[in-house]
Amino acid sequence: MSRRKSLPSSAAKTRRARQRPARGTEPVAKSTPKKGHNSFVELVMIVAVALGLALGIQAFLVKPFRIPSESMVPTLQIGQRVLVDRVSFRFGEPDRGDIVVFKPPEGEPVTCGVEHPRDQPCPKGTPEQSDTNFIKRVVGVPGDRLKVLEGSVYIDGKRQDEPFARLDPQCPTCNLPREITIPKDHYYMIGDNRGSSADSRVWGPVPQDWIIGKAFMTYWPPGRIGLL
Repeated sequence: MSRRKSLPSSAAKTRRARQRPARGTEPVAKSTPKKGHNSFVELVMIVAVALGLALGIQAFLVKPFRIPSESMVPTLQIGQRVLVDRVSFRFGEPDRGDIVVFKPPEGEPVTCGVEHPRDQPCPKGTPEQSDTNFIKRVVGVPGDRLKVLEGSVYIDGKRQDEPFARLDPQCPTCNLPREITIPKDHYYMIGDNRGSSADSRVWGPVPQDWIIGKAFMTYWPPGRIGLL
């Protein structure tokens, strides 16, 4: 007897038809992601975030400052760079000996806010602040009775211990024996280089609101890195 070949069932035919590609069509290749493009976008985002953080830190936390003059010699030299803490004075008050960055009264370096005797430190500044940033040392706080003799600061009649100061007994603002009383919420700023500093002796005390922050560290040049 001859063997009959079994015919495929309709279900099998349907499965084969599904497995065959349609005539005139080719398999479509999947596109690969553009790695170079994605890496560039990622780099831009990282730089943007880093820049935003840097600006935020500088605006609210820590600000760099370059020493522009010789008024703080020998503590700080011209061109030296410091970091300024902008936060601590929001929770506390400046103290004598602090090195601070601030806006002086308008009219610096020669204008006092009121007329006063020539042998007296300026007792009051002009009502408007300058656009210039200054860096000096706090030598008097609210309520202090202050005078200057031979470059040294006297508070309530007592000569202050100022090992950081470069004294000059003969400069025009180094002998001001007539006392003043520093007003409430004001601070007296004087440079360490007493004979080469335009400061509160000439243009008066500075309101606390005009103080930007406290210099706490020097970071340039490398040989002078350290805390202040």
